Amino acid sequence: MSDQKRPVLPPPGSSTAPTKIRITEDHEATGATAAAYDFWRAGSGRKQVPGIIKCFGARPDFLRQVVEFSNTVHFSEGHLNRRHKEMIASYVSYLNRCPY
Repeated sequence: MSDQKRPVLPPPGSSTAPTKIRITEDHEATGATAAAYDFWRAGSGRKQVPGIIKCFGARPDFLRQVVEFSNTVHFSEGHLNRRHKEMIASYVSYLNRCPY
């Protein structure tokens, strides 16, 4: 079984569930991945990159597109404001037992 198909196990003692997607942590990010994380940080104003963003670290070109799309669709004002969209997204993640 290749590394890409094996679940990525959390560190011993961690309460985080294993994932099927290779997560690129901040300290592992180099080159285009590090630049894509910085792009996300610049747009979000946050310092810590969340897991849902890190799961795209293997494809920094796609990560940048996801961030731009998310900013346009999810975080623009519309029928629902950002606060309500975030609450819905958090609840859906909880229902799906999403580790991100």
